[in-house]
Amino acid sequence: MRGLQTLLLRKIYITCLFWCLPLLLFPRSWFVALGMPAPEPLVFVRLLGAAYLALLVGYYLGMRGLDTGESPAPVIDMGITSNGLAGLLLLYFGATGAWSAWGGAAQVFMWVSMLGALAITWRLLGLRRRWISQSTSPENGLNLN
Repeated sequence: MRGLQTLLLRKIYITCLFWCLPLLLFPRSWFVALGMPAPEPLVFVRLLGAAYLALLVGYYLGMRGLDTGESPAPVIDMGITSNGLAGLLLLYFGATGAWSAWGGAAQVFMWVSMLGALAITWRLLGLRRRWISQSTSPENGLNLN
């Protein structure tokens, strides 16, 4: 389970630093300075930041639950859903040129975010498959390293 805990911890730090806090706290001018369009209306950006914060709480509680022997399935499924959909949406909008007029750093940020979300999804899918196979095995020993 250490591998899942490590993945969740990285996910918490990266999402908090690069998505949650900026969406909750950055003024419009900072988005523009980073090469992105000014978000309008700002309320939807703040709501998205709040939703990311809720996901981070879910990841944290899932990580803590691993220490007490709780099933990792809910937090893995939440991560697959969240990261998988985000990665696919970013891929679609990137491929259709949605941010092609943005500044270079902003475009790189979006593409790296897409790759990161899909990589996390892939890792979580592997952990989910391993958890299912181990939880149905006679030994029932979970080791998600």
